[in-house]
Amino acid sequence: MKVFNLPDLGEGLPDAEIVEWLVKEGDEIKLDDPLVSMETAKAVVEVPSPFTGKVAKFHGQPGDVIETGKPLVSFDVEGDESGAEAPAETPGEEPAEPEEDTKRVEIREDSGTVVGAMESSDALVADSVSSVSGVKVTPAVRALARKLKVDLAAVRPSGKDGVVTRADVEQAARSPQPARPSERPPQKQAPGPQKQARPAKPPSGEWQAIRGTRRTMARIMSESHAKVVPTSIMDDADIHRWTYGQDITVRLLRSLWAGAQVEPGLNAWYDDERNMRILHKGMDVGMAVDTEDGLFVAALRDVHSNSASQVREAINRLRDNVIARSIPPDDMKDYTIMLSNFGVFAGRYATPIIAPPCVAIIAAGKLRNEVVPVLGGFEVHRTIPLSLTFDHRAVTGGEAARFLKAMIEDLGLHE
Repeated sequence: MKVFNLPDLGEGLPDAEIVEWLVKEGDEIKLDDPLVSMETAKAVVEVPSPFTGKVAKFHGQPGDVIETGKPLVSFDVEGDESGAEAPAETPGEEPAEPEEDTKRVEIREDSGTVVGAMESSDALVADSVSSVSGVKVTPAVRALARKLKVDLAAVRPSGKDGVVTRADVEQAARSPQPARPSERPPQKQAPGPQKQARPAKPPSGEWQAIRGTRRTMARIMSESHAKVVPTSIMDDADIHRWTYGQDITVRLLRSLWAGAQVEPGLNAWYDDERNMRILHKGMDVGMAVDTEDGLFVAALRDVHSNSASQVREAINRLRDNVIARSIPPDDMKDYTIMLSNFGVFAGRYATPIIAPPCVAIIAAGKLRNEVVPVLGGFEVHRTIPLSLTFDHRAVTGGEAARFLKAMIEDLGLHE
């Protein structure tokens, strides 16, 4: 029996949701036949079969979220008489031969995609160890602790450098630890006048699972909050010189390149782990598109070199792809700066959120008429409120202000 693990669907996302099985258990299927529709953060992807054979077992039902690399479906394949479930082989990979002193250990059903021989010693790959509440632990051991309902903070580590091992977790599960001394029961308070407690009012709505785009949006926002040091500045662009029929979004995109010509440090990426940045020579703008399913950010490529008509065609194509949920995976990543045009709905200023590794996002508010002094009198001019959020680790306040000033000057030109 062969087990097909959910592959990386080309977007670097950690999971996907089952939308619809295109076959049934027991069906015969051929190589590359449609197998299942999976919803990623940005699109619905049809996954083909990796085998010719019989569909033996689904490892999830519509609505279930499957992590990348975890079992998705099992197959009975002709010529495979092992009877045991084995993961589908990845092309180009050859199993490494275990050393003579490597101990064989039992591979259990909950061990994910690990098969064959593995070391039972405490040797660990440093990059796989993370810290959870101050406890050093690998992802596999952390998953085991969740399954066995073991509090990692109460486990005494026996591994090298204070790392909690699988054996430590299993021992803690067999012998639950008593409450730590710091966990004292609350002290009783002296009796006082009793207040009539109001009965708890049940919620008026229904809880809904956060899935698909909204689940990924929540993850990205949390990562941004943890990694970025955001600072925002705001100003207005006077556009009263514009001729009738100007394409506002196209002009905004052009002004981003004008800003980058003055301060290229905002059209950049920042790597906080290596404390390095890259200043991009071209500009690919991640444009935020609001939908009922959540917020999509897709890239408009080569904004710096395309004509106004080409940029408009790219914008229309992006929106059509979002509506159809058919955004190419390559369009969902590697943008160099971000733009949010929330003003099509309402709002003057905002503090938009940056998606790392980008260091800047610009948000345009709702156009409005503003009274401005002119030669001792007053005129009414159309203006665009602009909000620039930048990562203050990689960008100075002066750089951000000069970038915004260049944008405003470009938007103020007569065309």
